[in-house]
Amino acid sequence: MHILAFLVLVAVLLSFYGIAIYNKLVKLKNLVAEAWSGIDVQLKKRHDLIPNLVETVKGYARHEKETFENVTRARAAAQQATTVEGQQAAEKQLSTAMMKLIAVAEQYPELKANTNFLDLQQQLAQVEGDLEKARRYYNGTVREQNTLIESFPSNILANLFGFAKSVFFELENPAEKAVPNVKFA
Repeated sequence: MHILAFLVLVAVLLSFYGIAIYNKLVKLKNLVAEAWSGIDVQLKKRHDLIPNLVETVKGYARHEKETFENVTRARAAAQQATTVEGQQAAEKQLSTAMMKLIAVAEQYPELKANTNFLDLQQQLAQVEGDLEKARRYYNGTVREQNTLIESFPSNILANLFGFAKSVFFELENPAEKAVPNVKFA
């Protein structure tokens, strides 16, 4: 009789443990979706600022047509991306195109002094900072979810109920990888 009661108790405890793991997996799945929506909002803000920045630079640098077209194409590709991997690749291209646009702007002192351009640059820098925060939150949530999905014994329930690992979202800025050039006079 004691063995039967013990087995029933173990089965009940395992059931509650399984329910807790399942609920945590669902919670993390929803947090990843929420975190991605935060990134999506920041990317939309970024994409909305870019045409204004391009038009402002165009007014000063009409002969830089290829640069403007590259930014426009990269922005369109970024807006059409549907997966995390696709968005990541498109945003890398857009970042590279934007760096070239800013480099063009640096060649025009009167543009660098234009208050509209300076305001747009400041807004873009703010969005980039917010995007970095959203990306960090998303990646942290993905890390927690993926760890639970891969860890034993939660991996058994995750596989049983079809929970899949999420993909990290990395936006590499080539300028951040450059070695700083330090010179002493």
